[in-house]
Amino acid sequence: MSIRQSVAGLVGAGVLLWQVGCSSLTGLQERYVVCSYDKVWDAAIESVKDRSIKVQEKDKGLIETAWLEIPMPGRKYGAFQREMESKDRSRIIMNVKRLSDVTNVNFIEERQRWAFRGGSRLFGWADTDPSREVMTDVEHRLDGKLKEQGCSLV
Repeated sequence: MSIRQSVAGLVGAGVLLWQVGCSSLTGLQERYVVCSYDKVWDAAIESVKDRSIKVQEKDKGLIETAWLEIPMPGRKYGAFQREMESKDRSRIIMNVKRLSDVTNVNFIEERQRWAFRGGSRLFGWADTDPSREVMTDVEHRLDGKLKEQGCSLV
């Protein structure tokens, strides 16, 4: 193996690690809060009240909203770039955990887009990145509800 091949392999591995590292940082928002578990739980529930809540298990600390479909006009498909009906769907997953002297709450938006897949199933749901707008909105509502409860972020 030549030096050129070794360097190319190392550069390729470095780029791959960088991409994996960056992609794992996208989406998940985490808060450490000086407050009782019950107050943080109530604030978390209130912060996603604009959606239908599918799972609400306080003893496990899990909140999960139902899928919300969002129209996404203007997407084009295929070689001829035809505009077709397009949509995304989104749900929020929150976890509230008791720690020794603080409560941890984290959340992420799971998002999928209606996409061309090819094969026998031409269209179907495909994973996509969380929306910054949705994550920022949930973040601001959660922070506001925590402050209303008298909690302080660490």
